[in-house]
Parts: sequence; C-alpha cells; structure tokens
Amino acid sequence: MKSGWRSKADGRWYFSSLESSFFNGSDIFLPESPQVLYDLEITSNGPVTTEAEAVIHSTLHIKNEGLSSIRGKKYRFQWIYAPLTLVEKSEHGVNSAIRVTSWFPGIFPVSLQVTLTGCRFCQILASNQTALQVSEFIVGTLVFTQTEDHHVAGKVYPQPASTTPARISFFLHDPSHYFNSASFIYNWDFGDGTELTTEESSIYHNYSSAGTCVVHLDVTAEWRQDETSREHPRRTAQKTGHFVATLELLDAIRSINITGSTEAQVMENVNLSLHIQGSPPLILCWLIKTECISLQGNHCHLVVTNATSYHLNHNFSDPGQYCLSVRVENGVNMLQSYQEIQVRPSGIHPAFLALPCVVLLAAVLGLGVYVTFRGTAQQKDLVEVADFDFSPVSDKAPSSSEWTCSQLCCQTCFFRPSQERCASAVEHRHLLRPLGKPAKMYTA
Repeated sequence: MKSGWRSKADGRWYFSSLESSFFNGSDIFLPESPQVLYDLEITSNGPVTTEAEAVIHSTLHIKNEGLSSIRGKKYRFQWIYAPLTLVEKSEHGVNSAIRVTSWFPGIFPVSLQVTLTGCRFCQILASNQTALQVSEFIVGTLVFTQTEDHHVAGKVYPQPASTTPARISFFLHDPSHYFNSASFIYNWDFGDGTELTTEESSIYHNYSSAGTCVVHLDVTAEWRQDETSREHPRRTAQKTGHFVATLELLDAIRSINITGSTEAQVMENVNLSLHIQGSPPLILCWLIKTECISLQGNHCHLVVTNATSYHLNHNFSDPGQYCLSVRVENGVNMLQSYQEIQVRPSGIHPAFLALPCVVLLAAVLGLGVYVTFRGTAQQKDLVEVADFDFSPVSDKAPSSSEWTCSQLCCQTCFFRPSQERCASAVEHRHLLRPLGKPAKMYTA
C-alpha cells in the first residue's frame, strides 16, 4: 500500500502513511500516521494610496516537521482578493505572494486557502485572511524626536531654562515607488503659533518650553502623468495628505543633587536622596564602588521612575573610601554625577577620643586662673592690714586743738601738725598685729 489521503467512515479525510499491510483472512489492518498540523501566516505592506501597488505575502508553517511522509509535497495557494486588481502572483515551496492594486479607496478583505497539488478531492490544509487598506490620500507617518540641549549636556549644576529643540520628520509610505517622480510641498504648523512651508520632509524647531504640543502637517505631491489620449498626452496629477501628531516635550536633565550623610560606620545603613532636575519618565542607574566610574550599559542598579526624586540606602561591610556613581537619562539627554562616602570601622567615635584631652586642658587653664587671682588677693590683704589702728580706744580720742598720728597718715595733704608730735607718736605705733594677745600700752 502507498501513502495517501484516505476517507474515514464519518466522511472526514486524513493523510496516512503505510509502511506495510497485514492480512489475516479477510481483515486488513492499516496503521494510521499522526495527523499533520499546519499554520498559515499572511501579511501585507499596506496601507497604500489608490493606484499604487501592494504586496500580500503568505508562508505555510508545518508544526510537526518530523514526519517524513509530508516532505517533498507541493502545495496549492488559492487567493481570494476581489475586487482588487491582480498585478502579479508568485509561488515557491511553502511561500506565495500576490501584487494587487485598486482605483478606489476602501478596506478590502483578502483570504487564502492551501491544499496539496495534484489532489482531486483535496482537503484544505490551512487558511487565513487579512485586510488591505487603500487610501485616496498620501500615506505616511509623522515622527517626532526631541534633540539634546547642548547648553546643558554634561553639566552637573543647575542651569537656567532654555529652549526645547525638536526634530519633526515625515516618512512617506510608498512600497511600490508610486511617487518616484513627484515633488512635495510641506506646510508645517508647530502648534505654538509658528507656521512654515518647506520642500524638506524633516525640520528642526525650537519650542520655548516643555509640555504638550500638537503639530499639523499638510503634504502635497505633484507629478506629470502620461495619458493615452493624443489630445492630452500628459497631465498633472496631485495627491494630498493631512497628518497630526501630539508631541510630549520634555525638559533636559540639568542637574542631579545628592543629599544625605557622607560618613558612616561599618554595618550601618546609609540613606541618600537623589533630586533630579528634568522631565520624567527617568531611567536611573546607580552603583557604589571604591572609586568613581563612568556607568555604561546596565551593569548597575537600574530603576525606571516617573518621579524626580529617588531614595536609596546601602549597608557597608568594610571600611574605606567609597564613591556613589549615578547616571540619569530621559528621552532628551543623559547626565552622570558622583558622591564620595567615608566609611569608618565600628567602635568609639573619634570625637570621644578627643574628650579627655579637652577636659585636661580645661583643668590646667582653670588652675592657672585660680593661682593668678589668689596671689592678687593676698597682696591686697597685706596692704589693708597696714592701715589698721591697734592703739587703745582712749588713745584714739584726739584733742580739740591737735591732730593725732593716725590722722596724720590720711590727711597730711590738708593739715600739717608739728613734726615732733608725729615722730613721738609713730614710735609707739605697731603696723602689724603681734603674735601674742594684744595689750594696751601706757606711757609716763
């Protein structure tokens, strides 16, 4: 028996590969091979403008390719594309493609069925469908790219706000080169009150500030088209297109401010805060090493955030000098910043080591001040003792007409009694208190 398609009792068809037949009386045992599974992929290069050509391509995939029974088979691709006009069809192995066009706009369904070639009663192995969009207008895409502000590129300190440069480009979709001989005019409306007409499909524009802006573009294509009529051998053909794009203008990253403690001890968490001046979303990359490095690629702690602040903490296991390297970027530019961190061994804080020295120095200074003021006080007491009067109370009463010697010591500048009396009185006076018990002295 040969391999081939066979019908079951329920009317369904299956593909069977028979290596041998076994006869047992009138019974025949025909071993069936597993069912083959297919997948049909179909794509197109649309949308296209009217009169331009579009290509629709298909590929037949065999899921269980290990079956030797299906190798070398030929497949038939049956396209259904009406009302499109067929320009060309091609088939090669498990691939097939058609080239179609349309004179009027619309969305047209295209379907495909695949069967085996040369089979009279063929089962559909796989089928699929797609839709081709044909437009009466020019087909293209408006692309916005915000360029880097070179005034702030590479700076790590705050900069004043400046203009926001952007590049706006129009990309024509013309897979069949239908507009090869056409000339284009572009009318730009940048959404900030500025309008411009150019012959270039790409233009730069500086916006005064960040934010949302809507750009409008009108494209006009003109070309000379040949005619079969002798009266009008050539005519001017024209197509237009209107395109709108919403631009999200971002502020360039102008600074990265790192705040927090720059000193820590071993096994102590260090908390740092990053404050970024620039428009989110931001791609933040940070790394702590023994030296400051330039961060490249994704060999770091990568964070995507919609905020302009980020908090991080790190635990140091070894003492030494470390450096926090930070890289931040958005859709405009990229900026890097660095912060050094000193990690000390765990133990007594250096400030406590200096405390005994401070206490000792204060004690020495206090002792010196005390000794100085004490000596001054003692000298003052000696002078005051010399002014005391140790004479008896009876002797201190002066006569009405004469001055005593005690009065002489204080008031010599105003009154001058006789020198003789003063000399005799001084002889009987003692300037210092005697060591013994004081006694009254009498003279004859």
